[in-house]
This record gives sequence, structure tokens and C-alpha cells, in this order.
Amino acid sequence: MSNPTRREFLRTGLAAGTIAITGSLPLMAQRQTATDLVMLGRSGVKVTRLAFGTGSFSGQVQRDLGQDRFTQLVRYAYDRGIRFFETAESYGEMHKMLGIALQGIPRETYQLMSKVTTHDGANPQQKFDELRKLTNTEYFDIMLLHWQHTASWPTDTRRWQDAILEAESKKVVVSHGASVHGLPALRQVPGNKWLDLAMIRVNHKGKSMDAENYATQGLGNVPEVVEHVKEVRSEGMGVISMKLIGEGTFNHEDRREAMKFAFKNAGVDCVTVGYKNKAEIDESIENLDMALA
Repeated sequence: MSNPTRREFLRTGLAAGTIAITGSLPLMAQRQTATDLVMLGRSGVKVTRLAFGTGSFSGQVQRDLGQDRFTQLVRYAYDRGIRFFETAESYGEMHKMLGIALQGIPRETYQLMSKVTTHDGANPQQKFDELRKLTNTEYFDIMLLHWQHTASWPTDTRRWQDAILEAESKKVVVSHGASVHGLPALRQVPGNKWLDLAMIRVNHKGKSMDAENYATQGLGNVPEVVEHVKEVRSEGMGVISMKLIGEGTFNHEDRREAMKFAFKNAGVDCVTVGYKNKAEIDESIENLDMALA
């Protein structure tokens, strides 16, 4: 029998050392996928990396499907492994439609996020109860302050912030955050001690992303947005990305690139995408799986 080479000796020696320490050979690293459950920062909420959004053009795309087709789409997404569903007060009938679509599915197997409009005259607790009733749920995993678009939003929404904390004490909300539009609002997110989560517009082209004017028809400032995403994540906030496909304007190549950019360049935790058919769900899962590979 020939003497072992140095390479063979090192290889077998390392393997033997691993067995001695762990009792087994090293396993291949688990491949990350779109439907893995991930923790959203300090929120305490785990969601799938890919979410089912119901706000394409404020929900018009989803509402136009009708309840039966929408329910079929939600069930298909669930069967494909998407377990994070999000909607907003301003999306018309989408709370009700989503509640019907999810009826009968064990509540503990999926996560729900709602976004509340911070009207001055509204009673927050009544609003939370109304949205829960519409969605046929005892609680929301996440409640966001929706469409914060001014630099003064952290002060202007203090009443709503306190109300969400009260709702958490009653266990009708698990965690909280805000969705922001425009750089003046986004710049208030880093260092904000109230926020557990931030919903931020991210894509590689700047389409429908944040600029000095939240309502600009031009491109957003991609480098600054990415800078803030990384900053808030380093502070322990979870980041959910929206506007990933440029409000439906991106082609297949750009949709794939946008998904890769969101996770590899910006470093978001999760993305939400609105769908109108099963093929779009399949594509989003494929694009995110490729981005994570």
C-alpha cells in the first residue's frame, strides 16, 4: 500500500478532527430560498422572505380579479410556501377580500401585516378593531403607520404610535413600524427608537423610489436609499422592501435584477410584490431563489 500524500493526510486529518469535535461530518450549508422564515430585526416576527402584496395601484389590480380568482391566487401562493400577506386601510376592499381568501387556513401558519392611515380625527383602537374584523383575524403580526411622507412624521404621529403600543399590550398587534415615502421622511428612520420595522421603496433603477419630493415623477436617489437601509438594519430594525418591480413597469430581466439588488446590494430582509396571476408568483419565487443562490 502506498504512503498517503500530504494533501490526503490533511484532508483525512481535518475530517477526523471534525468528527471528534462534533460527532459527525460537516453538512452542506442550507440553501436560502424565497419561502424561508426570517426574523424581521428586533420585531420578534418571522416571515417568509417573499410576501404577497395586495396593493398594486392601491389594490385595483387585485380587486379586479374578483373574490373567487383572488382567493385562488392567495391559496396558490400559500401552497407554494408564501406565508406573509400584507394589505392596507387605503387599499379599498382588500382587508375583507384577504380575510375571505385566508378563511379556514390555520392562523398560526401565516403572518398578516396591515398599514393604517394616520388621520387626525380617527380613533386608533376603533380603527384597529375595524380592520381586524374586516380581515377576520384576532390579531395582526405587524401594524405600520402608512404613507409617512414628511420630515415631521415622528412627531405628527405620536398619538398613533402610542395607540399601537397599547394595541400590543392587548395582543391585537404583535409588532410595529412605518412605511415611508420621500427622502425627508426616510431620513427620520435611522435612530428612531420607536420603530421595529421600516417599509422602504427599493429597486436598482430608482423607479417610484424616494427623492426630495415624495411625489416626484422622476427617479429616486438609489444610493441614499440603500445607505439608509443598511444603517437601519445595523441598528436592529427589520426592513421590508416595496416597489420592487417599479409599479409593474419592469420587464423580466429588470424584475430579476431588482430582486437581486434588493437582497444583495441593499440588504433587505423581505420583499412584498403584488400579483395578478400564478405565473407572477412562480416568477417571483424563482427570481428570489436565484438572487439568494
